[in-house]
Amino acid sequence: MDPLLLGGLVAIMTILVLFSGVSVAIGLLIVSAGFLLVFDGARSLELMPEILFGKLDNFALLSIPMFIIMGASIASTRAGADLYEALERWLTRIPGGLVISNLGACALFAAMSGSSPATCAAIGKMGIPEMRKRGYPEGVAAGSIAAGGTLGILIPPSVTMIVYGIATETSIGRLFLAGVIPGLLLVALFMAWSLYSTWKSGDATRLSSGSYTWKERFEILPRVLPFLGIILGVLYAMYGGIATPSETAAVGALLCLVIAMIIYKMWHPRDIWVVLRDSTKESVMILFIIAAAGVFSYMLSSLFITQSIAEWIGTLDVNRWVLMLAVNIFLLIAGFFLPPVAVILMAAPILLPIISTAGFDPIWFAVVLTINMEIGLISPPVGLNLYVINGIAPDISLKTILMGSLPFVACMVIAIVLLCLFPQLATWLPDFVMGTAV
Repeated sequence: MDPLLLGGLVAIMTILVLFSGVSVAIGLLIVSAGFLLVFDGARSLELMPEILFGKLDNFALLSIPMFIIMGASIASTRAGADLYEALERWLTRIPGGLVISNLGACALFAAMSGSSPATCAAIGKMGIPEMRKRGYPEGVAAGSIAAGGTLGILIPPSVTMIVYGIATETSIGRLFLAGVIPGLLLVALFMAWSLYSTWKSGDATRLSSGSYTWKERFEILPRVLPFLGIILGVLYAMYGGIATPSETAAVGALLCLVIAMIIYKMWHPRDIWVVLRDSTKESVMILFIIAAAGVFSYMLSSLFITQSIAEWIGTLDVNRWVLMLAVNIFLLIAGFFLPPVAVILMAAPILLPIISTAGFDPIWFAVVLTINMEIGLISPPVGLNLYVINGIAPDISLKTILMGSLPFVACMVIAIVLLCLFPQLATWLPDFVMGTAV
């Protein structure tokens, strides 16, 4: 069978299997085993266990469970509430400052936890009721938290970036740095829209928070600054050449656990067990998907599907930006239905040769891909963050949450356009800190 036709058949079967309700990892293994058996013979299945476990034989993978423990330690405490409260006290005099506080808290908590749903839950539990009480429109209150939560997969340290780096053999340090400026750009765009929408539909005199004394502002900082210090310390150790991402993640995880125990009195073994249990579950899920995606990539390569698609794209006489538009549409559609880790691991082996052939920077593309995945987190039918917000504020309808999130989707699209016009937004910081890539 023609490899391109076979590739289309693989895509259809993969979609059908994943839509059947099986887990992503099991679905990829079923599709891989089926096509290898039919088109490459039974002997090709003998290599599957070796590839499955060989894909996990990578020291860089150790950073994934460590960063997840780091985020779980923070998410299991009042750190999110304290972070929100600290920003509220310092931004109290700005009309509409509460929505800025929420988005700022989302950005900082996302940097600490690396998890979008955890960011939504931690900041939304306090932020949404407070904004509604102060007269903010429900759409702005819910939409800003849902969108702010997506920053967890872009602002470093990001598990999604680690997965992309491993899947494409790209420097994780460069990927982390590449997400900083686009992440801050998204925060600025989110804040700009939130303030405009708030001032347009609300009474500015009611949108200011209560007044706080300087004592009240400073007394909350000791509960927040240690966590921020850990983040800065992890990044400094990584980019200062002191330690590898895996080593810094391990130290960061230990320090977050210790600080959670000291500041938030998380001494009970049951509390620590919950952090380790939940972290293990999430880590195993991600690592199983990585292993299964390795088998899936082997199947695509063994049947010459990946090579044929890249060769076919190379023969097309189309502008490379038209090609990038098509890639973005594909990523958007995939992000509507699948989690970011699954999309990256399934699409990266196919897309990387294509974008490299077209002359695009893989580091820049990682940021574009991640923002596409962020859009998927606040877009139906899956839209995980939408359901998290609905669980926090069940009296706000899912339709209201969705409509409040759509302007933030537009902000993300604007960010992608700006990245296309000015690729240096993603590439300048990695080149400045780590030198120009060879």
